[in-house]
Amino acid sequence: MPLDGLTFNVPDTPRLPGEYEEAIVLATLQEFQEHVLYRNQFAQHWEEISSVIFPAYRNTFMYGSSNWPGQKKTELQIDATGMMANERFSAICDSLLTPRNMTWHGLGPVDPALKKIRRVRLWFQEVNRLLFQYRYAPEGNFAGQNNANFRQLGAFGTHAMFIDGYDAPEGYRRGIRYRSVPLGELYLKENHQGRVDGFMRHFRLTARQCLKMFGPGAFPPQLKPALDKNSQMPFNFIHHVCNRADYDPEAIFSYRGKIWASYYICVESKTLLVEGGYRSFPLATGRYVQIPGEVYGRSPAMMVLPALKTLNAEKTVFLRQGHRAASPVLLTSDDGLVSSLDMTPNAVNPGGVSPDGKELVKTLPVGDINITKEMMQEERSLINDAFLVTLFQILTESPQMSATEVIERTNEKGILLAPTVGRQQSEYIGDMVPRELDVLSAQGILPPMPPELREAGGEYQVVHTSPLSKAMRAQEAAGFMRTVENVRELIAITQDVSLMDPFDMDTATKDIADIQAVPESWMASSAMIAQKRKSRAQSQARQQSNLEKPNNAALLSAQAKMMQAQGQRQPSGMTGGGALSPAPHGAPNFVGAG
Repeated sequence: MPLDGLTFNVPDTPRLPGEYEEAIVLATLQEFQEHVLYRNQFAQHWEEISSVIFPAYRNTFMYGSSNWPGQKKTELQIDATGMMANERFSAICDSLLTPRNMTWHGLGPVDPALKKIRRVRLWFQEVNRLLFQYRYAPEGNFAGQNNANFRQLGAFGTHAMFIDGYDAPEGYRRGIRYRSVPLGELYLKENHQGRVDGFMRHFRLTARQCLKMFGPGAFPPQLKPALDKNSQMPFNFIHHVCNRADYDPEAIFSYRGKIWASYYICVESKTLLVEGGYRSFPLATGRYVQIPGEVYGRSPAMMVLPALKTLNAEKTVFLRQGHRAASPVLLTSDDGLVSSLDMTPNAVNPGGVSPDGKELVKTLPVGDINITKEMMQEERSLINDAFLVTLFQILTESPQMSATEVIERTNEKGILLAPTVGRQQSEYIGDMVPRELDVLSAQGILPPMPPELREAGGEYQVVHTSPLSKAMRAQEAAGFMRTVENVRELIAITQDVSLMDPFDMDTATKDIADIQAVPESWMASSAMIAQKRKSRAQSQARQQSNLEKPNNAALLSAQAKMMQAQGQRQPSGMTGGGALSPAPHGAPNFVGAG
């Protein structure tokens, strides 16, 4: 059943006794009010940030707030630098962590012994292929929702992705559905280890939408008048997911057999509409920087909020100065000679100058507008630094860098990005993959598990292969390149080329290509490399032979002349018969002399 983009695929269950339902509703509503109170400070902070860089989210963070569809919200935003920086930040995160043009993670067994078994490796390879296939299927809409998440991460410091089985309008269909949950609707719960282990989501539905989603058996009677009138007035609902208190692992065909409880509650009627559950936690969350004692993260926009507000104020002054410069304030004398001025082109204003040509009308000085531009540029630099934009302007601004310099720059990016953006790998992607695999497994999509892996409990690990992971490994490539350059200088001094012998260039070249994200299909295989080297050796041998032929012919000719002059036998094979040379004219012939 669709829930505003979320899905709930737990089968309908019998209605619970009234007292139990009432206890669940009262406990949920009481806890919800506490979460609303606790989160209000963050809501005010997010509201202030959205007014300057994300106007579409204004007035969505406080419980009870409402907006007209299409309402204009940009009246408080003067400068768009922060908004554009946040767009670039989301693109940076997307390209570093989850680029669509590559497989940005793999799967493998935890046990090193299982890595040596080929069918285990092939099983993980196939599972990873299926995971990416369904993740990027059109009905999943992962790419769009993922980008919306990274926008929230840059602006507000927290984002969440709801993951569930695909609920097709035409009926059952296998697949995964993703939904970026707006932060204003979300209330997170954290366990003692700092991990998100529950949430409440507040959303609104009309009476007709409520009936379509929950069915007539769970429809609250209090909403029937609105349904009869086809009213568009929205009503409040809460989706509560938490650890189930009455979890029973043996009740595999009941919602009590799922460790995560799911409750849908109507606030107006104070009734429990549906109770269900999940085998795996359905929400993957990510936080940018987390402060001790806080559940929600803090964002780059929070770090530079003073700069964002200052830039807005400076832009206001800049516009006022520019307006005055383009349409200046005029100063005239009070003698009445110039009562009004016509500012249209080609106009004539009598009395604007004295008989001796002195101007009687002057403009009011507007100040130095360049100072305002310099001040604005300083704030823009701070904002772009916080949103990581300047890190990715280096390569475009310095196109003449050598390969070693590019590797060094990549290494620097990896060092600067790993502590903050790298957290999304462990928290966001680390929670997302288990949920996706659970959904695919429940739908019978995954292939049968090899017996060796089943014996080991099916334990697996995520192997990150994203550009960020490769940038974090760039330190290895940078160290190798620096060492090779230093050794080259030593060879130039000592003329000892054997100093290069310790380096395994074949292995290093492959690893550096992998770090630089060179596709495997662009690299030659071991057999192709061996064939290239064999062909090169044969070509060099032929060239050497061709160079040696003239020298050998000249040497043989010289030897033949020398032996002829000395009357000696030519070496076998030179004349083909081995006959003695005739004696010179006039000399005695010793042939047959005895």
